[in-house]
Amino acid sequence: MTPFLAIPILIILASGLLLQVKKQWSWVQPPEIRGGSSSPTISFDQMLDSVRTMEGYDSTTWKEVKRIDIRPPKGMAKLTMSSGMEIQLDTATGEILQAAFRRSDWIESLHDGSFIAGDWSKLGVFLPSAIGLFAMWLTGLWMFWLPIQTKWRKAIAKRKKS
Repeated sequence: MTPFLAIPILIILASGLLLQVKKQWSWVQPPEIRGGSSSPTISFDQMLDSVRTMEGYDSTTWKEVKRIDIRPPKGMAKLTMSSGMEIQLDTATGEILQAAFRRSDWIESLHDGSFIAGDWSKLGVFLPSAIGLFAMWLTGLWMFWLPIQTKWRKAIAKRKKS
């Protein structure tokens, strides 16, 4: 059973480490750039028009926008495209602050196993691996505790004899 668990657990651990540093490492997730105002004034259509000003994005439609994350305190909006690009816009002017590839979404799908074969690998491989890892953690903890408990009991028994 352990060899079956080894590869999914390695993937979970490695991708988890990358996700831990996603805000610190721009290769994983682009850093957030502040816009000019904390009060959004542009519309969604104006956001899409701003994206269309970029080279290669002139015919972009809403179907290509995966999600929009608006951060009013930072004065910016992140448009995540289906291609994996993250385009950050100033929510007051519509100016493009940054366009960079966002790998964190892909790493998250790798982390939960859904990247490989969807729900089948997520629930059929990665979930049992996580349960197996949890079981190994519990038994390892027990194996760590057992000698301590034995020494403790022997010390108590020795004190009672004295």
